[in-house]
Amino acid sequence: MAGSRGERLREVLRSATANRAEFEASQERRKAVRVGCTTVAAVQDRRRASVAGVLRSVTLRARENVPALEAELFDGTGSLRVVWLGQRRIAGIEPGRRARMEGLVCLSDGRPTMYNPRYELEGRHAG
Repeated sequence: MAGSRGERLREVLRSATANRAEFEASQERRKAVRVGCTTVAAVQDRRRASVAGVLRSVTLRARENVPALEAELFDGTGSLRVVWLGQRRIAGIEPGRRARMEGLVCLSDGRPTMYNPRYELEGRHAG
């Protein structure tokens, strides 16, 4: 019986976590649409797009001996890889920050990617 209680508790926790993730994704989708952006799920290869979301990760990578700052922008429908070639750091580009990106989308390694996009950072909120 103790095993079944533990399984039920795990299932409740898993469901709560999934529900929270779904809620957050839904919120991101609404915010992106509200500011007039295309969702990541709807971007097309070799087309310009404006997308908005939250930066989930920011990493410094080297591409052919050139520094590149790479970020993942999540909008609730999917993730867009954003790469600034020749950059090691950009003030304000950090995980958790909301941003709007505009540029040419291309598929790179099967993932939607923007190189050197124009960007706008959302102001920080006191919390």
